[in-house]
Amino acid sequence: MVNCCGLVTVKNEPVPLKSIVVEVSVQGHVATVSSTLQYENQEQSPLEAIFVFPLPGEAAVCRFSAKIGQTEVVAEVQEKQKAQEQYDDALSSGQQAFLLEESDESPDVFKLSVGSLPPGEKASVSLDYVTELAVQADDGLRLCLPAVLNPRYLPQGSDSGSGGSAQVSSVPAGSVPYSLSLSAHVSSPHPISRVESNCPLDPLNYLNTEKTQATVSLAAGHQFDRDVELLLYYQDTYQPTAIVEAAQASAKPGSLMGDPVVMLSLYPEFPKDVMSSMTSHGEFLFVVDRSGSMECPMHLGSGSQDRIGSARDTLLLLLKSLPMGCYFNIIGFGSSYESFFPKSVEYSQKTMDEALQKVKEMRADLGGTEILQPLKHIYSQPCLPDQPRQLFLFTDGEVGNTKEVLDLVKTNAGSHRCFSFGIGEGASTALISGVAKQARGHAQFITGQDRMQPKVMQSLRFALQPAVVDISVKWNVPKEVSVTPLSPPIRVVFQGQRALLYAQLTGESSGDTEGSVTVKYSLAKQPVENQLSFSLKPTENTGMTVHRLGARTLIQSLEVEEREQDGEKEGVKEKVIELSVQSGVSSAFTAFIAVHKGDGEALHGPLLHRHVPTPMLKLRGCSLTDWDFSSSVLERDMKLSELDEKADQLVCSASKFVVGTKSKMHKRSSMSAKNKTEGLLASRVKGFFSKQRACEVLECDEDCDEEDFDSPAPTSKPVRDPLLQLISLQKASGSWVLEAALAEVLVKTEEEVSKPKPAQVDQEVWATVLALVWLYGFKMEAQEEWQFLAMKAVSWIQAQKVASVSECVQAGNTLLGCQVQKDTLGL
Repeated sequence: MVNCCGLVTVKNEPVPLKSIVVEVSVQGHVATVSSTLQYENQEQSPLEAIFVFPLPGEAAVCRFSAKIGQTEVVAEVQEKQKAQEQYDDALSSGQQAFLLEESDESPDVFKLSVGSLPPGEKASVSLDYVTELAVQADDGLRLCLPAVLNPRYLPQGSDSGSGGSAQVSSVPAGSVPYSLSLSAHVSSPHPISRVESNCPLDPLNYLNTEKTQATVSLAAGHQFDRDVELLLYYQDTYQPTAIVEAAQASAKPGSLMGDPVVMLSLYPEFPKDVMSSMTSHGEFLFVVDRSGSMECPMHLGSGSQDRIGSARDTLLLLLKSLPMGCYFNIIGFGSSYESFFPKSVEYSQKTMDEALQKVKEMRADLGGTEILQPLKHIYSQPCLPDQPRQLFLFTDGEVGNTKEVLDLVKTNAGSHRCFSFGIGEGASTALISGVAKQARGHAQFITGQDRMQPKVMQSLRFALQPAVVDISVKWNVPKEVSVTPLSPPIRVVFQGQRALLYAQLTGESSGDTEGSVTVKYSLAKQPVENQLSFSLKPTENTGMTVHRLGARTLIQSLEVEEREQDGEKEGVKEKVIELSVQSGVSSAFTAFIAVHKGDGEALHGPLLHRHVPTPMLKLRGCSLTDWDFSSSVLERDMKLSELDEKADQLVCSASKFVVGTKSKMHKRSSMSAKNKTEGLLASRVKGFFSKQRACEVLECDEDCDEEDFDSPAPTSKPVRDPLLQLISLQKASGSWVLEAALAEVLVKTEEEVSKPKPAQVDQEVWATVLALVWLYGFKMEAQEEWQFLAMKAVSWIQAQKVASVSECVQAGNTLLGCQVQKDTLGL
């Protein structure tokens, strides 16, 4: 069954999209993605098909064409309203037309309209886009082909506009009626070590002995029911590189496309003595999505932890890793928001314990995903003196007002840094990457089998690094050449993280063919300088990828400027449209339009309207019925009466399931088991109407257990990770106490743990040394997760001025069967 948001699709009608073929060309740190979508009208009447789909937030759509029979029509970029009018005119006159436009609310959602396909006709639609590859925590470069478009929530009272995400048709994951084939050609200045994916791949095929070129394909038979992620690993990833791309031959010299464009990939190196010191100051605000979708599993495999459970474990790690002397608060948000404390509190044993207790009770029970209000609340609070504000945002990225959120973050960018985390399939790349970019932070995506904790702790390391200030970029080129930056000024630099710069080069040098760029900044009051030299000679046959990415970068900056001025500043929108048309790159104010006039005869018969479904992940437990709660109930712009009617249908469907369940119950089943089933079913609809009403329609007994209603969907209780057990026992100061719970983690009795303690050593010191030896002896593979709490422990031991640390370490090794050196521990 196809579940719909927006206009209703006729049940059991054929879906016109049959397959998607994707070809990827990777050049170092950027990629060109070409997608071909095969349509077929199996109806008896002319058809209009609507396909709303996600693209990476930083992508620039640069070509769009349609092939009907043997005729190919290449779309042109026009001002959006003009393109929409031309599309409507073509359909009304019986012509075939194709329209591709960006959502008004979010730059990572596009709507493709395929109009007036005659009965039995086939059409092939192709679109190309270019995108940068994001650097991951393990140095991989990530290319994501988004497939899952989750429901996008808008705050109550917002105008949904005409954006594509309001009209999404969806199917449960695993039921997508079209397939995907994908092949990638990878080229890099450095040898390619390996390529990994969250989906099965055919073996990597190297094309030369240097291993700088390779091809790889997705294994046959893949249904496009999840985001497809490719991770590329190069040798010497951190080497800075430069690409100068030749001008487009047909373009006017002096224009963006008529001049060469340079792309610089910089990896600033920080002095080691500065990096060894971590700040002990800061106001850390952890903003956690508690909407219903956070109850979804982290991935589709069996035994997967739900997203909110992973967030709880991550908050435990973060709270244990904070430095003494800082301030913190935790804000949960959904349709409303809740703060753990009225305002940020100083980090201490008391406040940490209080926060941890609230973390344990945290559930995905706050309804929709509305992030604007909690952010406004945070920005309304004054910053604390000498405590730089660091915002950590955790969400599955399902909001419909992305541009409004990004504008708010940019307005307040001077007061904080934001580190954002997109959780699960379908997280909005525009939102997650955008808030980090606007607020001088760093974005991470947790998908597939990824664990949240290592990525979050990497971002904490960035947050604890000394802030880089006074950043300047100086271009050094021959006097005959002028440089026009296309990228906004660099506002943030992190150790080991890439900075991409684009610039237009106008003019030619008769002699010197070398240029350079110098990046200067101040770090911990020390001046730092990094320089990269590059050849001004353009590289041929790059497919204009660099030009288009440079154009997209400039267009995005101008779009933000236009929204900030609320359209009052003259010429900004016009400049965006001019740039978009000139470069062939999509924007918020333009659209791609193609019209095929065919033989000139009008098509006869009523024009049918169909929405091609996009994969939609279900909330955990929703498979109990035929309903997909995540898509059918959460329609963002539905009227209240329609929502009420939908709620009636939902509980009626659930009621039928209960009736069927009752009839199949074994006669000896206990009443409590029956009530538990009914209570759990009622809990599925908790966010949309009251327990009383749900139980009334479900005909639950009066003693239906309230606890059953409030509890999350049933899962098998996982065995607690010993690492998390150990971490949960650490004190805010960094020490551990010698207790039974610690002995249990070490798989010893209390007596076995106490007996080897050197006589002159304090019990707390002994317990802390044992915890460190265990971490270094058994959990080195997870060191990125516990490195900061280990640093706290070492600092605490050193503050005790213990004379016999070596004896303690040796005794700990003997007890635990390890061979950890004192120097390894940092003592």
